[in-house]
Amino acid sequence: MSAMPQARWSSLADARVPRYTSYPTAPHFTGQVGATQVSAWLGALDPAAPVSVYLHVPFCRQLCLYCGCNTAIVSRHRPIGAFVDDLLAEIDLVASLLPGRLPVGHVHFGGGTPSIVTPREFADIRRRLDERFALGADAEIAIEIDPRGLSDVMVSALARGGVNRASLGVQDFDADVQKAIHREQSPAMVASTVARLRAAGIGAINFDLIYGLPRQTVASIERTVDLAAAMRPDRVALFGYAHVPWMKPHQKTLERYGLPDGEERWAMAEAASARLVAQGYERIGLDHFALPGDGMARAARAGGLRRNFQGYTTDAAETLLGFGPSAISALPQGYAQAITDTAAWAKAVRAGELPVARGRAIDAEDRLRRAVIERLMCDLAVDLGAVARAHHRDPACAFGAERARLAALEADGVIAIKGDRIRVHEAARPLVRGVAAVFDAYLKPDAARHAVAV
Repeated sequence: MSAMPQARWSSLADARVPRYTSYPTAPHFTGQVGATQVSAWLGALDPAAPVSVYLHVPFCRQLCLYCGCNTAIVSRHRPIGAFVDDLLAEIDLVASLLPGRLPVGHVHFGGGTPSIVTPREFADIRRRLDERFALGADAEIAIEIDPRGLSDVMVSALARGGVNRASLGVQDFDADVQKAIHREQSPAMVASTVARLRAAGIGAINFDLIYGLPRQTVASIERTVDLAAAMRPDRVALFGYAHVPWMKPHQKTLERYGLPDGEERWAMAEAASARLVAQGYERIGLDHFALPGDGMARAARAGGLRRNFQGYTTDAAETLLGFGPSAISALPQGYAQAITDTAAWAKAVRAGELPVARGRAIDAEDRLRRAVIERLMCDLAVDLGAVARAHHRDPACAFGAERARLAALEADGVIAIKGDRIRVHEAARPLVRGVAAVFDAYLKPDAARHAVAV
């Protein structure tokens, strides 16, 4: 078992801090941002600047007990068909507020289980996107897939729709773990899905794995990594299970099996990471891995990695348009999150109203801190002076209040400081969220709403 290098790091590993897929983070969005303001933001977009699109499909066939996503379990297709009609209407509504047919470089279908729609419905969504936006010939079109129940007909529909990247929810291959989390799928099933996607021309494959689940051990997660790596996905995301039963009550069911403690979670994360590196993957940011020739690995080496609501990305667009319940849009002026409840979201769309529930306008200070946090999360290093100058701030005056906390982290062996440059030590990589939190002006010390750092 790979023990935590320093005992004093345990408090940092157990600290509840955001994942920093945005800044300010979603808990700090408020109802002060509404449809009227977001409409103005949309109309002010640069018609020549590329944007990205995220579509949230909030349905699954069964509940996975570890899940923290906004989704509902359905046994009939009727709610899904109605949702697709409303999603098309929302695309039309947002497009009518834009200054033109904006260029799109990235499209991501997430959920829930976006592959739950029928082939015809998927074709309808793709056609509407083509009508309302200018998708580039080299646009990345990605979809999250549950390997259970993916038909050959749907695989063909995805390929015809231009999908060129698929992300498969693997989580864990151990049979006991799968039973506990209520997600049973064999390695053979996943391998077959990968083979069928590649045969159809969908060659870029991502796997999601999770550590910190009940019944997991270091040995079992190493076996999962070996099985996954044998299928040679281009990218692997190794997420720590976020146990937040106060937000997702169904997760409390997992407590009967016992959950790994902080030391065990650390050991699992580091053992799985070491195994992936041994299998030829490059370690990227906090929790991603990619084969050396993959675009994410190249971006990381070049310092061009980005982070948004889908996690690590090569997407450089400043604007992300979110569609569907709970989807978050990132705009130059701020963030806007859609109504979470699907029925309420649909009601707003049918009334011709932007279904905005809350958001956050951002100012120059937010942008400065966001840039620092993003570079730390992506590069495990940041030049505070360079960031300050890029944001027209005096490096000598910026971040004065943070210096004492940074010095404490240096004394604990988490970071190295040389002038204005901060670097997270490799052994402390799992603690990078805690380092980024130093620059979070909104985070409260007792922020129980977040998951633990490791």
